[in-house]
Amino acid sequence: MVLIAGSVHGQTLPPVRILVGAPAGGSTDTLARALASEMGRQLSRTVIVENRPGAGGNIAAEAVAKAAPDGNTLLMSFTSHAINASLYPGLPFDPVKDFTPLTCVATSPSMLVAHPSVPARDVRELIALAKARPGQLNFAIGSVGSSLHLAGDAFKMQSGVFIVNIPYRGTAPAIQDVLAGQVELMFAAVGNAQAQVRAGKLKALGVTSATRLAAFPDVPAISEVLPGYESSAWFGLFAPGRMDAALAKKISDAARKAVASPEVRRRLETEGYIPVGNSPEEFSRFVQSEITRWAKVVKFSGAKPE
Repeated sequence: MVLIAGSVHGQTLPPVRILVGAPAGGSTDTLARALASEMGRQLSRTVIVENRPGAGGNIAAEAVAKAAPDGNTLLMSFTSHAINASLYPGLPFDPVKDFTPLTCVATSPSMLVAHPSVPARDVRELIALAKARPGQLNFAIGSVGSSLHLAGDAFKMQSGVFIVNIPYRGTAPAIQDVLAGQVELMFAAVGNAQAQVRAGKLKALGVTSATRLAAFPDVPAISEVLPGYESSAWFGLFAPGRMDAALAKKISDAARKAVASPEVRRRLETEGYIPVGNSPEEFSRFVQSEITRWAKVVKFSGAKPE
């Protein structure tokens, strides 16, 4: 739990709670804590980060959806907010109507990596290899229904290849088996894979961002071979639905100033994130487009919640 003290006046107000639907120490939790520190100063309020993991983020999301729209309860969510709209039948909340989008905090592109023994130097050669060996190559998946799982299924859907998914309980054991050569391929967050790629223990075939990454200029974007392919994870701040517009703007402005602050930007970039801090209107349009986009991939994948 993170506690950020505001001014004396701020101490008379109840704390702002940012709920995170993931365990402490993960990507979403890390971003929430980085944001909370600076938001506490911007709002002169106490800001608490509260972890409520489970059901792919739905436990925390439901709590925020049902909270009063008074600015005291917020949600730091991630790509699963859009994926879960089609992955989970009968959600106890509406992922659009029951939330007020405040800002997209950051995005995190991923890499398509392979064990060095895989005889493909890039995405084009991998597609040719997979078509020559249908069902003989495997993707390691850290979590069924995650953005990285569906990045792989979007790749298969768009390229027309058959690669078998091998599910794991977490990213760490998945990437370990790729490093050991037990599984050939994986989509991994850049932050999780970059050290192994630089050390030559993994081979980077492509990145999921729309364009090449400055940190890996020699690794092509997958979209250079599959036009329109993009699958960066995103992390965003939401409030309950039906929030007063002036209050939503106040909190959004504080969050956006926090994202833009040199300390927060430096922390995010060091850990492999791309800071965003867009407007509520831009974020709202983005979330709705993501729900539509991922619904097609979920249907293709046949994925079911764990």
